[in-house]
Amino acid sequence: MGELNLVTLIIIAVNVLISFKGFKDDSFFQKYKFNIADINRGAKYQILTSGFLHVNTTHLLVNMLTLYFFANSVIFFLGTLGFILVYLASLVLGNLLSYYFHKKDMHYTAVGASGAVMGVLYSAILLRPDMMLGLFFIIPVPAYIFGIGYLFYTIYGMKRQLGNIGHDAHFGGAVGGYLLTLLLASWVFEEHLLMVILLALPILVLFVLQKMGKI
Repeated sequence: MGELNLVTLIIIAVNVLISFKGFKDDSFFQKYKFNIADINRGAKYQILTSGFLHVNTTHLLVNMLTLYFFANSVIFFLGTLGFILVYLASLVLGNLLSYYFHKKDMHYTAVGASGAVMGVLYSAILLRPDMMLGLFFIIPVPAYIFGIGYLFYTIYGMKRQLGNIGHDAHFGGAVGGYLLTLLLASWVFEEHLLMVILLALPILVLFVLQKMGKI
């Protein structure tokens, strides 16, 4: 896994500082969380700022641990700037997809770095499809199997509105990581073409379902 890269440490620190500020200051939390009503009134900055807030320490810890485990692979292949672009683009795209699906729901709110972290995770899967992930931290599963399975589960979660989870932000973040990685590392098309095609399948399914009005 290697040492914790400085840019990863900075991103984790920013998430921790802003999240703990939000834990203690509700007015701060309310101002910067993702809130459809506020965004429709002009608070577009929430599309970015909400990605650095979290509901509680468990939510923060899970996201930062996932980032910690996969950031180095992305930094190794794409460099520091490429990693930052993947992180921020995935965060924004995840929230834009949330906005697209919930723009008429004035009560919809969300926080968390999950979209950004999912983007980093899917970027790492594209760059290193041979790596193994621990399902439930125990069962070894090939990264690409996890990636495809999770995106299909996310589509199901979006359709059924399962739990208090921003499935659409997760999906949008994963798509952001997928697209940015292909843009920044075109060699992936040659070396991992099958993975590029397989990971695109859930994205096409979501597009078709949305066009059919199923989501």
